[in-house]
Amino acid sequence: MELTAGYPFWLIKDGLPFQYPRLQNNISPEVSIIGGGISGALSAYFLTEAGVECVLLDGRTIGLGSTCASTSLLQYELDAPLHQLIDIVGKTNAVRAYQLCGLSIDILVGIMEKIGYREFDKRQSLYYTSHSSQKNFIKKEFEARRNAGFNVEILTRDQIKVDYGMKAEYAILSREGATINAYAFTHALLQYSIQKGLRVYDRTKIKSIKYNSENVELTAEDGYKVSSGKLINASGFEIVNFISKDIVDLYCTYAVISENATEKKELWKDGTMIWNTDDPYLYMRLTKDNRIIIGGRDERFSTKTSREIFQKKASLLQKDFEKTFPDVQFKSEFAWSGTFGRTKDALPYIGEYSKTPNTYYALGFGGNGITFSVVAAQIITDLIKGRLNKDAEIFSFERKS
Repeated sequence: MELTAGYPFWLIKDGLPFQYPRLQNNISPEVSIIGGGISGALSAYFLTEAGVECVLLDGRTIGLGSTCASTSLLQYELDAPLHQLIDIVGKTNAVRAYQLCGLSIDILVGIMEKIGYREFDKRQSLYYTSHSSQKNFIKKEFEARRNAGFNVEILTRDQIKVDYGMKAEYAILSREGATINAYAFTHALLQYSIQKGLRVYDRTKIKSIKYNSENVELTAEDGYKVSSGKLINASGFEIVNFISKDIVDLYCTYAVISENATEKKELWKDGTMIWNTDDPYLYMRLTKDNRIIIGGRDERFSTKTSREIFQKKASLLQKDFEKTFPDVQFKSEFAWSGTFGRTKDALPYIGEYSKTPNTYYALGFGGNGITFSVVAAQIITDLIKGRLNKDAEIFSFERKS
């Protein structure tokens, strides 16, 4: 499955910073992980920190799936607004899912500081609407977030214009958030974990999986075998190659990035992450060299949408930005598309699946893929270590939705 098209900025910026070997012999680790993106890297980090011997395998060169196409916004907000998610999954689970994503941002910042990764910024997040008719929607969402313990504030049109130079009617300003480079962070995590005993093999595509009562046997295309007591599948949106296609709907999202503007001051207040209430929504952020990233204009996944129209979408995204920020110049430099998945209840799938014994899934679907990957890594590490995790049920395959 082709997960990206165009020129993902992070791949152009960082290239291939590290080389990893191809699997060349049969191995028997305690735990094997399929997926060399941010989800697999975080699972490997938490496991190695817990003293679990593990091996990570990827069919591509490390990071060249959806991770290199990520726009890398760290937000606690899910694709479904909190007050609507409460109606879908109940108040307790909805609030806890939001809170876990908020906690994950702090955990990620702590990990980055620990491993010496510096390409991140703590940022506020602005959730806005351009429609005066959505006043009540914004009020409901504000109250739901405030009641869940988040530090939020409602802004109105004049304040938004003064503070951000934006054309918008209402907005919710959230204090918690951050921006990173998920591609570089993935490599940094793996390099740190390798020093702790992790083994990483890329260009090692798994051809078949045999699920046994005592272990899991993987066979690579080259014929080499990996036999492990437990398997973590962190293959992300390619999970449809392993289990049912019914659990997720795949979409293409599009992104465009401007030329750098290092000679200018920050282009809007505090470099705040910005996204709107539309469906599909538009999202914007700044990079460390003052580039503007705009993303959105999602469509259902197909080879055509992924590979042929991202440049047209980039032009539309630029127009969206210019309508929102009429006084900010945007000169595009790179455009790309990436794949993401949506579940019916906006929550990821994490944990065991009855049809595949000794296997755990770290599937952080939706716009919160990175923060949910932290949640998945924590839950799965607890399950492998035999510890109770009270949040596992919220994201299980057996949950009611």
